[in-house]
Amino acid sequence: PLHRGGGGGLLLLLLPPSYLARDTVHRLARGQVIMGCSQNRTIIAENLDIDTVETTPYKDQKPGTSGLRKKTKVFEEQKNYLENFIQSIFDAQGEELKKKTLVLGGDGRYYNKEACSVILRMAAANGVGKVVVSKDYLMSTPCVSGLIRDMNAYGGIILTASHNPGGKEEDFGVKYNGSNGGPAVSNVTDKIFELSKEIKTYKITKQVPDFDTGKIGTYKFGPMDIQVIDAVAAYAKKMKTIFDFAMIKEFTARKDFSMIYDSMHGVAGPFAKKLFAEELGMDEKTVCLNSVPKEDFGGGHPDPNLTYAEELVAKMGLGKEVPEGKLPDFGAAADGDADRNMVLGKKFFVTPSDSLAVIVDKAQECIPFFKNGLKGCARSMPTSGAVDLVAKEKKITLNEVPTGWKYFGNLMDDEKLSICGEESFGTGSDHIREKDGIWAVLAWLSILAYENKLAEKQEKKETALVTVEEIVKKHWAKYGRNYYTRYDYEGCTKEAGNKLFDLMREKIAGEEFKALSKYQQYELASANEFEYTDPVDGSVAKKQGIRLIMKDGSRVIFRLSGTGSVGATVRMYIEQYSKDQLDAVPADALKPLINLALDWSELQKITGKTGPTVIT
Repeated sequence: PLHRGGGGGLLLLLLPPSYLARDTVHRLARGQVIMGCSQNRTIIAENLDIDTVETTPYKDQKPGTSGLRKKTKVFEEQKNYLENFIQSIFDAQGEELKKKTLVLGGDGRYYNKEACSVILRMAAANGVGKVVVSKDYLMSTPCVSGLIRDMNAYGGIILTASHNPGGKEEDFGVKYNGSNGGPAVSNVTDKIFELSKEIKTYKITKQVPDFDTGKIGTYKFGPMDIQVIDAVAAYAKKMKTIFDFAMIKEFTARKDFSMIYDSMHGVAGPFAKKLFAEELGMDEKTVCLNSVPKEDFGGGHPDPNLTYAEELVAKMGLGKEVPEGKLPDFGAAADGDADRNMVLGKKFFVTPSDSLAVIVDKAQECIPFFKNGLKGCARSMPTSGAVDLVAKEKKITLNEVPTGWKYFGNLMDDEKLSICGEESFGTGSDHIREKDGIWAVLAWLSILAYENKLAEKQEKKETALVTVEEIVKKHWAKYGRNYYTRYDYEGCTKEAGNKLFDLMREKIAGEEFKALSKYQQYELASANEFEYTDPVDGSVAKKQGIRLIMKDGSRVIFRLSGTGSVGATVRMYIEQYSKDQLDAVPADALKPLINLALDWSELQKITGKTGPTVIT
């Protein structure tokens, strides 16, 4: 650092590299703003006493598509359950982890603070150099991903069960992300699992870090630093390097526009207040719904869909009764950790598949981050082919991957992908390596702002509001419509789920398709189980979903979900494309294909479920 001395001279202070490294501000390419600041350190503990604790391994700590999820009581009450898994994460990294930086945050659910304290003690005991946390340990999954990348951290630990309920009787989760900011790849999670089955000891400090988690600052905990940052401000700065906030703010100030954003009492609340109220100038009281994070998400299920986001759905005129007065023109919702999104217009639902297609179609002209075009786009296999049609028209490379954001991350790291999405309400881009719910909402606000500005320019006067519904229907008119639905059968036993899929595999192998004969409007083109070979690292993902593909392009897909904490969730996806019939009721358009799928699979008979838990 250079300091101005007396008489206008300069005094050069020569400091050791280790000191400089602590306070270096890193900046990535493409003008992305990051968080990093110089802080005086407050000493919590000068020296630490390390305990090596004997433990007994558990055989069920296999991470799913998004980390290890169990009932909260498993983590809280089963002896050393959390400690075993955290030590396995650390051991899987080996000596590389020593003196490195980790990011730690969670969605605020019950047991979040207690788990963070344990992880800090274990990180210090295992030689981690610095842990970056947010105020009150609250940090959205997208924000963690961005900070890992922007601060050149070694990795991060996220405490979340995403869209699953929270509370003492509900769900908790632990997820490890790598240095690219994305979910740990399969070979890493496999190694963590193998170590967890053999673990004999874990390391933890006797001392407990006692500091003000609500105050920004840096604290010395033995040889390890704990840095508390304003994660909300850091995330907002990043969004302002991606979107044209001036254009969006001019649009949201229109008297004929109103919106509502439902945080569902998850971690999205503080981020929503910062961006939609403080930065864009909208009225916090009317825009930010359920914006106070709660340990049990207010007793709700923080999954942004038509079933669980019931309050928002009603306010947007999509409930059983339409409320009196003017309805909001735009609505959106987040899940517990703010990586998912649902987009609504006035009395109009935008499917996640259509949302992805519209964003890819409009990104280059509406979002400055993509002004030079897209490197590629991608979708998960069960997601509808709506984006495929956009990619073909615009000559954008398209990739189809298994469900799980880590598959997108590899493509992004190899500069093959800009925007991607999943039918399970996840959309994102290569600004981070996670899906990003608020990013998707800002993308839609950018599209609305651009389309309304374009309409005024063409008419050379103020025009009526161009709505969400009009934008989507204009998209259908150009590309055709992919009628789509997903049936979730939650709470199935694992035995029933495995039996169902084993039987379907036998039917495919034996070419047993008699049940399809009474549905003569559909002719089977192929039946298989989706398998994916990663074009970047060559890894192979097997058993990623059973598919019946018809000659007209219609699809029936079955998949066992890996995001629940207990039992199994069977998901059935139904898709039918139409170039001309654009205004049919989806349930009516898809009914024959739904019946075909249920008859052939014998799903209800095997699982004992008479109907789906959730229909999207």
